[in-house]
Amino acid sequence: MLSDALLPDPSSSRAKGLRLELPSDRLLKFVTVGLPLFLVSLAFAREFSAGSQISCFSPTNFTGKQSAYTDTACWDSLIHHGFDAEGHAITKSLWALKVFPYSLLVVAVLMYLPYLLWRYAAAPALHCDLLFIIDELDKSYNRSVRLVQHMKKVQQASAEPEQFWEEYERARQERYFEFPLLERYLTCKQHAHALVFIYILRNLLLLLFLAATCLYLVFLHLNIFFQDEFSCSIKTGLLQAEAHIPPLIPCKLVFFSVFQIISLSIGSVYVLLIPVVIYNALQLCQWDKGLLSVYEMLPAFDLLSRRMLTCPLNDLNIILLFLRANISELTSFSRLNAVSALREATANKEDIDTVIDFMTLLAGLETTKPKHQACTPEAEGSTALSNGVALGRLFG
Repeated sequence: MLSDALLPDPSSSRAKGLRLELPSDRLLKFVTVGLPLFLVSLAFAREFSAGSQISCFSPTNFTGKQSAYTDTACWDSLIHHGFDAEGHAITKSLWALKVFPYSLLVVAVLMYLPYLLWRYAAAPALHCDLLFIIDELDKSYNRSVRLVQHMKKVQQASAEPEQFWEEYERARQERYFEFPLLERYLTCKQHAHALVFIYILRNLLLLLFLAATCLYLVFLHLNIFFQDEFSCSIKTGLLQAEAHIPPLIPCKLVFFSVFQIISLSIGSVYVLLIPVVIYNALQLCQWDKGLLSVYEMLPAFDLLSRRMLTCPLNDLNIILLFLRANISELTSFSRLNAVSALREATANKEDIDTVIDFMTLLAGLETTKPKHQACTPEAEGSTALSNGVALGRLFG
């Protein structure tokens, strides 16, 4: 029965299957990078299929080639010629419309930079930490089960059950069952801040790029995206002295509405993503005590009960978040979660502190435990004299 409780050896694919991005971060990367690329590709596809993006109303005496030249010259310049309230000539550049699709490509690259920062600055160290901690958590569970197996064999071979249980209680008081390497490693991670610094920097950069993109789109809407018609002048260079060419030619942007829809779509989605980025940063302000409470069943894993958790802004909290994201790779979690649930349904749950206690009860060792009797000074003395011998028999 105890052999069935042991975890199988970890597969070699565990190292490749670890997720080094939180689900919310993966969603942010997919939307912030993929959305502008998708919309720009649609805009480029329509541009290539439909041809010119501008339509100028050339004079009737213009030939077809002259009309085509007018469209090309006005699209290349994209300068609106008009007059102010006092009648003075003014010009306004509409060049942002031409570079708008390419600016969205720059936005997609900027949104990808926080991911690159995390991938190359933090992911390698996080990968090593997760591999070690997941491996140690599973090994600690297996050590507990194997210890109960050994106790079962020693108890069956012992001729003095009372002395066996006396030494069992003494070993528990001296924390002999515990494997403190993992707990000490996690405690050290509370004093490290490299991962949490990079994670906060990643979210701050993403928040900055989202806000800057929204401001850029607002600027375009306020200054350019309400002017789909403009007056163009082609009387430059050799054509300046031509009398039959009018000073201004009215033009209309064909795909102006497409640019408006693209900008409104990206801007609205990015505004909705800003709270998600803020939530990602704020989740570092609290501990994932649900995961820790399950692993309190392991010996030497009493970070909660001994109140060893300090300020959550450290690398340990980042590691706990990624352990939760990689819960499928954590084989011992489902076993300990089941043991924790069974402990709550046990009548004497106050006597079950760790998985060793539960496995001891499950293996039937508790049924052989003698009733507690008051210890006399003579009995205490004889127990102390046999301490070394009995401990060697119990754990040797």
